[in-house]
Amino acid sequence: MIASAAKKYDFETGIYRPPSEGGSNSLLVRLTRNCPWNRCTFCGMYKTEKFQLRSVDEIKQDIDAMAAVRDDLAALSRQLGHGGEITHQAAIALIEKNPHLNTHQGFAMLYHWLVSGAKTVFLQDANSLIMKTDQLLEVLEYLRRTFPSIVRVTTYARSKTIVQKSIDDLKAIRQAGLDRLHVGLESGDDTVLANIKKGATAEIHIKGGQKALAAGFQLSEYWMPGLGGNALWQDHARNTARVLSAIDPHYIRSRPLRPWNGTPLAEAVAEQRFEMLTSRQQLEELRLTMQELSVTGRVCFDHAGNHWRNRQGRLLFSQSYEGYKFPEEKQRVLDLIDEGLMR
Repeated sequence: MIASAAKKYDFETGIYRPPSEGGSNSLLVRLTRNCPWNRCTFCGMYKTEKFQLRSVDEIKQDIDAMAAVRDDLAALSRQLGHGGEITHQAAIALIEKNPHLNTHQGFAMLYHWLVSGAKTVFLQDANSLIMKTDQLLEVLEYLRRTFPSIVRVTTYARSKTIVQKSIDDLKAIRQAGLDRLHVGLESGDDTVLANIKKGATAEIHIKGGQKALAAGFQLSEYWMPGLGGNALWQDHARNTARVLSAIDPHYIRSRPLRPWNGTPLAEAVAEQRFEMLTSRQQLEELRLTMQELSVTGRVCFDHAGNHWRNRQGRLLFSQSYEGYKFPEEKQRVLDLIDEGLMR
């Protein structure tokens, strides 16, 4: 009986997601396990794990399990006189009936998502678009049918995967309900991209970004200040600005380089084969990138890694997920960088 109840509510949850899809913001639905590329020298997220495609049936079973939690919480809420609203009391009652939920890896996430309005979803893990198009369409349609309150679905994607998909397939995926793609650009400089084994060139990044936009997706591109090190910082800054300007995504998100212990890049730093920029040098690089950037979207510093401070010790940039609108607030960003450089 206990085993049967556990299976009813059993679903997988991965670890990683963008900050803007964290907390109660998004339901985490796992379509694949880990990263199909998994060679980037700066990244330690999936290095000890093997990539796996999950079957459509597995994913649907997860969605059904999530729906079962929702439905049983609503039923308990009605019994408690709360009219079916997802409440803390209903969650306590469900846990009392099913104690294994205390250690369920995704129950708290799902509960908070339901309480917050059940509006947004993030598809895990590192590159959901690698699924066959017909299978991804089936999952998206099932997910939205099961949770009709959903207003936005997002996922990570690789530029090369986007390029390899036909425009018709991409448009069908967008039409089926995948709204936003989060893409790791990292750099627009080909030498830097080769050094970090990104598996994409500047041209592939441009083609992938432009193709995503042509298919109707909202697009977030991530870049890493400092990734060129002391040797390549100017090329990294200028070419990243060039590539991002050619794409003109809705969002550009800064993720400053911080070597991850155990990665090849961290080893290169330790062996003095890669010279990290100081905080001030990172700001100088950032200024060059922002100066040469010509886009109409938003530039965001929505991560703790954007640590630069002014003379009063306060963070230079807002860490809002919506960031700064360009070109209207470009000078504001440049002025903030100058303020940091005067510290």
